[in-house]
Amino acid sequence: MSTHQQLAAVPFELASSEGSNWEIDSDAATVRTTAHPHSDIFVDPAEGVTANAQTLLNAATLLGSPPAGDFQFSARVSVGFSSTFDAGVLLLWIDERHWAKLCFEYSPQGRPMVVSVVNRGVADDANAFTVDGESVWLRVSRVGHTTAYHASTDGTTWQMIRYFALEDPDRRALIGFEAQSPTGEGCAVTFDEVRFTQNRLTDIRDGS
Repeated sequence: MSTHQQLAAVPFELASSEGSNWEIDSDAATVRTTAHPHSDIFVDPAEGVTANAQTLLNAATLLGSPPAGDFQFSARVSVGFSSTFDAGVLLLWIDERHWAKLCFEYSPQGRPMVVSVVNRGVADDANAFTVDGESVWLRVSRVGHTTAYHASTDGTTWQMIRYFALEDPDRRALIGFEAQSPTGEGCAVTFDEVRFTQNRLTDIRDGS
């Protein structure tokens, strides 16, 4: 059964997935959790939507319904990396076949990396850049009917990672946090410096 929680930096209620435990420090705009062992949100594109599709949708999530209109939602993400594909994630979620992830993930080469995944029936998988260290800033922006994903190594200058359309007026996505450990036994994930503004991102490519 999900638990409803409130984070002062976010102007909407957040609901945790069944069996997940989230620690919220509203004063510090910080959220912490530990990913479940062998957990992920992924629909393998090689398998498609066949009966034998390799589909994992068991990651720990903390999601809520943002207000209508443009917004920017960001956090510094820190992960205690241990196993391949361990990750802290900002997640957009409509349903099991329509969602999108912006991840700080441990690559098969043993490097922290910014990764994005958009799922429309099946998932894709796009690597962006590696990061020196165990923290990076991630940001999700709604701009009209589109979404922009950005990442930053300093929290000031933002690199565009992905620009896409997922939502429609009748199926607005939930937004929030996810922690995963597909090949491992779990990992600690911290989201701090959490910010939510309803300011429109005026230029998705100029680093702002």
